[in-house]
Amino acid sequence: MATESGYAYFDVEADVGIRAWAPDPAGAFAEAARGVFALVVDPATVEPRENREVRAQGESPEALLVNWINEGLYVQEIEGFAVSTVEVTVCTETLVHGFLRGEPLDDARHRVGTIVKAATFHRVSVSEQAGHVEVALIVDV
Repeated sequence: MATESGYAYFDVEADVGIRAWAPDPAGAFAEAARGVFALVVDPATVEPRENREVRAQGESPEALLVNWINEGLYVQEIEGFAVSTVEVTVCTETLVHGFLRGEPLDDARHRVGTIVKAATFHRVSVSEQAGHVEVALIVDV
């Protein structure tokens, strides 16, 4: 890997796959969310003016990842919130908590790209090896 943490997209027929990695689960979950929100609005065009709290639970790491992304998408969709950065403050085996930083969506400044409907359980994975966590998921667009 070229960087300690980050995200990349992978090809999936009719949907979008996101692979994210970081030294720990919190970082990998944050990178996955960043990748999802970057599909919707380029984060470089978004000012981190406001915070939105997001919390999700899951009975497995995979369910937790899918629920975390879907909770963030709910905030983004319902509030019309453009995301600049993502911070995960707590990430256990069954709970993830964090903040989306950004601002209300402004059609004059933010060009909406891909509309992401939801994260799916299709091919979702969370793997942890010494000092490295990698997650992958597919989002329905």
